[in-house]
Amino acid sequence: MIPADESASTRRTRTVMVSFLGAVVRRMGDWMPIAGTVDLMEQLGLDARSVRTAVFRLKQRGWLAAESRGGKRGYALTPAAVKALVAGDEIIWHARQPANLDDGWCIVNFSVPESERAKRHQLRAHLASLGFGNISTAMWIAPARMRGAAEQAVRELDLDRYAAIFVGAYVAGQDLRTLLYESWDLAGIDRRYREFVARFQPEIAALDGSDAVAPERAFVTYLSAVDHWRKLPFRDPGLPRQVLADDWSGPDALAVFERLVTLLEGRALAHAAGHWTPRAGVPA
Repeated sequence: MIPADESASTRRTRTVMVSFLGAVVRRMGDWMPIAGTVDLMEQLGLDARSVRTAVFRLKQRGWLAAESRGGKRGYALTPAAVKALVAGDEIIWHARQPANLDDGWCIVNFSVPESERAKRHQLRAHLASLGFGNISTAMWIAPARMRGAAEQAVRELDLDRYAAIFVGAYVAGQDLRTLLYESWDLAGIDRRYREFVARFQPEIAALDGSDAVAPERAFVTYLSAVDHWRKLPFRDPGLPRQVLADDWSGPDALAVFERLVTLLEGRALAHAAGHWTPRAGVPA
């Protein structure tokens, strides 16, 4: 969790660095040279001091370990970092596929005593991160395919005796679409998708069919797109298409992201790779 007293610029540096680790460093042998990383981040408008601070904090978090390679000072991703990044890859790069409405819903209900308040908060946070929506204080809902994840979340916190998990169909009562829009901030998710399209669709128009994209521009646009996209699929619970508004913008946003990756990924990684070798006269 990002401390509340961090400035907006510091928060941006940290989130860009995490995007950089997942989209670039993992494809470069899980290691990065610090000098080259600072150079690349400066191309995105980040200052060297904030980048080094972000790296230090990622090291404190257990994501980075100091390691020199070929005489160059740098940092390697730790097993914990690789595990976390791999876990998010499927959702980030492919988004959640819409659930099948006929499969029904998973409902998690729990009543955790005050003596285990910390675990109660952990369970709420975990369910939210998994894509569950909050129906009421202690009742959460998600497509039925999330049953296994819900069982694991409850089991890991040793809260089995306080929780009940049900899977079944919606039968009658309150309008289902209304219920779901009240359980998630689906309007907010849709707005963020639209903002992504508005920001990056013009980039596609400018890049499509062009073979003369400057390497630095390819890198900056690619990593900016990944950084802006990265959190969107996690907010989207992947609800059945039938329960979403007719103009739901998720598919359009995914198409824009995937097109940008197709156009820019190779060129962006090639540009980054050039910074794994220090420039003449610049300390490694």
